[in-house]
Amino acid sequence: MTKTRFAPSPTGFLHVGGARTALFSWLHSKKMGGTFVLRIEDTDRERSTAESVQAILDGMKWLSLDYDEGPYYQSERFDRYAVVIQQLIDAGNAYYCSCTKQRLEELREAQMLAKQKPRYDGCCRELGLEPDTDSEFVVRFKNPQQGEVVFSDHVKGTVSVKNSELDDLIIARSDETPTYNLTVVVDDMDMQITHVVRGDDHVNNTPRQINILKALGAETPEYAHVPMILGDDGKRLSKRHGAVGIMQYFDDGYLPEAMLNYLVRLGWSHGDQEIFSTADMIEHFSLDDINKSASTFNTDKLNWINQQYLISLPIDQIVDLVKQRLHKTGTNYDAETDFHSIVDLYRQRVSTINQLVDSILYCFEDFEEYDEKAAKKALRPVALEPLQSLLNEFGNLEEWKSPAIHQVIESITQVLELNMGKVGQPLRVAVTGGSFSPPIDKTVEIIGKAKTLSRISRAISYISAK
Repeated sequence: MTKTRFAPSPTGFLHVGGARTALFSWLHSKKMGGTFVLRIEDTDRERSTAESVQAILDGMKWLSLDYDEGPYYQSERFDRYAVVIQQLIDAGNAYYCSCTKQRLEELREAQMLAKQKPRYDGCCRELGLEPDTDSEFVVRFKNPQQGEVVFSDHVKGTVSVKNSELDDLIIARSDETPTYNLTVVVDDMDMQITHVVRGDDHVNNTPRQINILKALGAETPEYAHVPMILGDDGKRLSKRHGAVGIMQYFDDGYLPEAMLNYLVRLGWSHGDQEIFSTADMIEHFSLDDINKSASTFNTDKLNWINQQYLISLPIDQIVDLVKQRLHKTGTNYDAETDFHSIVDLYRQRVSTINQLVDSILYCFEDFEEYDEKAAKKALRPVALEPLQSLLNEFGNLEEWKSPAIHQVIESITQVLELNMGKVGQPLRVAVTGGSFSPPIDKTVEIIGKAKTLSRISRAISYISAK
C-alpha cells in the first residue's frame, strides 16, 4: 500500500516550500488510497522549539492536510536509533572514528589546495576502534567503495552516483546523538514509507540513505525530489521576498482553499486549468507530472486566485471570516447588520479578507480623515449646494432603502441641473472617506440614516472651513 510522509524540522515556521511538499505528498497518498504520515524531525535539540512544532501543526490544520498517522517525534525514538547504530557496527557496516576536528580541518584544507572534493579519507575505517573515556568518538557508516547507486526519481529521472564519490558519513555524533541521514533512514524503514517527496536540496543525501537502507536489508522507497521555489528576482525564495510562515497568509486574509490551489500550481499543471478544487487536485495529480525546473512565487497570481475563491465560495463562509477579522481588530457592529449585502457588494472588488474588511470599516465606525486626493477633487465649494440638498432630503426620507435613496439623488441632480457625478461623488467621499465604493444608493443604505446625515454634515463643515 502507498505510504507517504511529510517530515519537517521544527526550527522555524512552516514555510511555502514545506507546505507545497506536504501538499504533493498528501495528494499522492490520497490519489493512491494510501496513508499519509506526519513526522517531526526534532533531533536538533538546540534549534527545535515547541513554538515551531505548533506552527507546523497549525499550518497543516489550516490547509486541511490531514494526516493518517502521527505526529511522530524523532526525539522520542533515540533508543531505536541507538539499536540500529549498534546493529550496523556489529554487522561491520559502521565503525568508530576518533579523528579530531583539527585533523579533519587540515584534511579539508589540503584537499581544497589540491583542487579535490573535500571528503573523509577513511582513516579509521579498518582500525577496529572501540570507544573509551579518553577520546571523543563518532560513528561512521562504512559506505561501499565499489559500484554505484542508481535510482529512478519521479521528477529528475534516472540518477546515478558512483560509490567512490561518497565518503563515510557520520551517523552518530560524539555525544551519541544520531544524525539526520541515519534517523531518516530508520524512520522511513520502520514506518514502511513507499514514496519520499521532498525538496531537491536533499537529492545528494539520497544515494547515502539508499546505501544505509541496503545495509539494513530494507526496501528502498520511490523518490520525488521537487525543485525549489524562486522569488521574482530568480533567487531562492527567502524572507527578503516576503517568504514567511504559511500562517502569515492566514493573518493576511488569504483563504486556505486559494493557498492550496496556488501551491499545487507551483511546479505542477493540468493543461491550462488554473482553479482546482481539492477533488480536482486528487483526481489529476501525478508525481511524474511535477515540473523539472524551479517555480517562481508570484504574489499577484496568488491574489488573483484568492479573489476567485472570495467570489465563488458560499457567502456565509466569507461573512464568518469577515466577522472574525472585525473581532480581531476590535471593531464593533450591530447584531442586525446585513453582512451578506455588504460582503456581496465588495467581494468582487478585493483580493483578501483583510482588504474586504478595510474596505467596509466605514460602515461600522467613523473615519478620522478623508482620502486626500478624493477630498481635493470632490469636497469643493461647488459641492456645498448638492450636499446641503441631500442632507435636507435624506432627513425627511422615511423609507431608508436604496430605491428611495436613489430617487432622492436623482431628483436633486434634476433640480440643480447637475450630472450624477457632481452629486454622487461628493456624497460618496462624504460618507465613506474615499472615492471608491459600490453603487452609492446601496452604500448609503448600508451605512444607515443616522451615520449618513452626520457624515454629510461633517463634509459641509469641512468644505466651509476651507
